[in-house]
Amino acid sequence: MSVSLGSSKRNHRVEIELLGCRFVVERIGVDGDKKKFVALLQELDGQVDCFGLGGADLYLRAGRYRYEVVDVARLVSVLKKTPIVDGGELKETWEREVPRYLEEEEHIPLRGKTALIMSGMDRYGLAEGLSLIGCHLLIGDMPFALGIPIFLRSLWTLRFLSVMMMPVLRRLPIDFLYPTGKAQEEPKPRFPWAFQRADIVAGDFLYIRRFMPENVQDTMIITNTVTPGDIEDLKAKGVALLVTTTPEMGGRSFGANVLQAMFVALLERHPKDIRPEEYLALLRELNIRPRVVRLKEVEKWKR
Repeated sequence: MSVSLGSSKRNHRVEIELLGCRFVVERIGVDGDKKKFVALLQELDGQVDCFGLGGADLYLRAGRYRYEVVDVARLVSVLKKTPIVDGGELKETWEREVPRYLEEEEHIPLRGKTALIMSGMDRYGLAEGLSLIGCHLLIGDMPFALGIPIFLRSLWTLRFLSVMMMPVLRRLPIDFLYPTGKAQEEPKPRFPWAFQRADIVAGDFLYIRRFMPENVQDTMIITNTVTPGDIEDLKAKGVALLVTTTPEMGGRSFGANVLQAMFVALLERHPKDIRPEEYLALLRELNIRPRVVRLKEVEKWKR
C-alpha cells in the first residue's frame, strides 16, 4: 500500500504475481492533507504487509550521507506494526545501474550528453550512474527546491553542500521541499534555459512536470511514476525518449517506494534487515528492467 501526500487523481490499484506470490498493490493520495495521511496510516497499520511512502522522502541522501526529514518522520511515527519505506534503497542501487543498461542493452548513446538532475539528493544513485557513464551534470537542488539560481556540476559539490545545509533543511516543512496536494497539478515553469540545454532530464516526474517548459524538443526523460496521460503530455512537448526506472503494472508505472514495499513483503523481513544487494538480486531474478518508450525518432539517440 502506497500512501501518498500527493494528488488523489493519480490513484491506482493492480493485482500481480511475483515469484508465486499474489500481490494487491494500491496507491492512495490524500491531496496534501496531513491529517488524512496520518489517519490512513493508523487505519491500515497491521492490515497490510508494507507501506510505501509517496509524495515525500523520509530521508534526503547524498552518497553515504543520509538525513531524516523531521516533518515526514513525525507523520509516520504513528505506525506501530507495519514498516514503511520511501524507495530510497532502490534509488541508490537499482537506479545507479539504469544508465549502464541503457548504453549496453538498449544501445542508447549517453556519453557526452548533458543531464539535468532535478534533485541530486532525491536521485543520487541515478545522478552517479549518469556521471559514471560519461554525462555532464546540471544538478538542480538549489534552483528547484530553494529558488537559488545556482546549478551544481559535480557530485562532490553536492555532497559538500549537503553536509552544510541538510541539518537545517531537514527541519523544514515537507511542503517547502516538495510539492504536495494540488501544488503537484500546478505547472510552474522555472529556469527554462536549463531544460533547453539538457539532452536528458532525470528525476521525480512530479518535479519534472511542474517545472519544465512547454517545449523540450528531442529530450530524454528518465523518471519513475507516469500515467498514460503523462506520456501523451510529454509527447506533445517534444520529448523523444521516456525511460521509467520501474516497470509497468496495470497500464502505468509505480514509484520506487511501491516496488521496495513489494520486495519487503516478499522477503518477509524488516527493511532495516535487508541489504541493498538483496534488492538487486530480486530485481535480476525477476528480470525487471527499465521501460523505454520511443515517442519520436531522433538521430542523436541512435547508435
